[in-house]
Amino acid sequence: MLSAGGRARRAGALALLAALPDAAALLDEAGVVLGSNAACRALLGPALPPAGQPAELWFHPADRPALRAALAAGGQLMLRLADGSEDAASLPVLLAPLPGRPALLLLRLAPPRDVAEERLALLGRMAGGIAHDFNNLLAIIRASARRMLEDPQAAEGEYAVLEQAADRGAALIRQLLAFARRQVLQPALLEPDRRIRELAPLIERLLGPGIALELALDQPGRMVRVDPAEFDRVLLNLAANAREAMGGRGRLVIGTGARLVLRQVPGGPAPGRYLQIRVQDSGPGIPPELLPRLFEPFFTTRAEKGGSGLGLATVQGIIAQSGGHVSAANAPEGGACFTLLLPRSEGEPPAGPARPAGARASAARPARILLVEDEPALLRLSRLALEGAGHEVLPAEDAEAALELLRQGALPELLVSDLALPGMDGIALARAARALRPGLAVLLLSGYAEAAVGLDWAREGWHYLAKPWTPEGLRRAVAAALDKPAAHEQDQNGLDTRG
Repeated sequence: MLSAGGRARRAGALALLAALPDAAALLDEAGVVLGSNAACRALLGPALPPAGQPAELWFHPADRPALRAALAAGGQLMLRLADGSEDAASLPVLLAPLPGRPALLLLRLAPPRDVAEERLALLGRMAGGIAHDFNNLLAIIRASARRMLEDPQAAEGEYAVLEQAADRGAALIRQLLAFARRQVLQPALLEPDRRIRELAPLIERLLGPGIALELALDQPGRMVRVDPAEFDRVLLNLAANAREAMGGRGRLVIGTGARLVLRQVPGGPAPGRYLQIRVQDSGPGIPPELLPRLFEPFFTTRAEKGGSGLGLATVQGIIAQSGGHVSAANAPEGGACFTLLLPRSEGEPPAGPARPAGARASAARPARILLVEDEPALLRLSRLALEGAGHEVLPAEDAEAALELLRQGALPELLVSDLALPGMDGIALARAARALRPGLAVLLLSGYAEAAVGLDWAREGWHYLAKPWTPEGLRRAVAAALDKPAAHEQDQNGLDTRG
């Protein structure tokens, strides 16, 4: 029986508990729950055991021994909730013994941390990785350009080196935008089971002859709304990771299923109905100490093999921007397992396979084009590319100059404009231009523009081409825009040119 002093101490601890913003509970030295606060009850809901029961019942059976071991000394743990699956996200759990007798412990889920310091550390790693990669590319570009001047006979070979450096820089930017969830996406209804079957031959070639691909597709007809090209990119990225983990020999299983999430836990998906995609390999698995950092940008365990550390960060960014969630865990039978959750959508699947982007011919009938670009060198190069294809080009250095040309009676068939312009941006320009000239076709170009993220391109009836473009890619995008249906284009090397 507690003494009067013990009861007063417990009452004081429970009052402190109620004031904490994080989910927390008060335990005795055996780990039995004495009380919990409102945040804890909101987090755990029906799974919350009543006072007088062990707190370990909150957590996954496989994680309970770690909690019991920490009761004596306290410490921070990563634990999964009891109703979570094997790959459920782990919660940071802090056990802090309170001074005095009788022994009491404060259990806090998602303990507070120095968010600013954590963000600065992440930004520091990102800045270091970006600086390293771009300095390498700039060194290549400068050295190749100098050699072209010094030895004109080497120009052809060095030109190829310059193109490769530009492609690598563009790919790095796309990965960074994907991680930051700032890509310009073109979501469409997609049936994952069908898409995975269509992608299987390409995945098999990527894996090589020593790795068997097995499909366990259990959601025929179920639809999600996602960018098809980015969906493919995610699966190919995970398959490439699995190939490296298995050393060229093993088995990769891609399966689909359904997942219902009733409540959100820190780091987990929002409540809702999801289509689940599991990508599981037969490799050695992921070292437990690396799991918390797996999706960090520029974090890699294969730096000596050319790993950039952006692959999984890109996967996470694409899935999150699509309203979904991705997690990683070690499967009980061995190997790493990545679980993708995408919100289910209602609708009819496409009638047939979509025509590949870039399938249109790059030739287009000559047209009058209003070209708007605030970078003089790009304005000159894009004008030359379009005039070389037989188009008449009306150049303008900003939105106001372009609108003035329209007010003066210019009658272009197509507006080609940079998105990020000084003053009025490309989106506002396109709307103002269509007010002056209804039915004007629009093609917007950009390396990145905040206003373009989340824009409904199909509703606007506009086209989009990401920088850096090639002359052939620009001509192809112009041909598509003049052909009316709004769609994203790809560059000449088959690279998706979306931001």
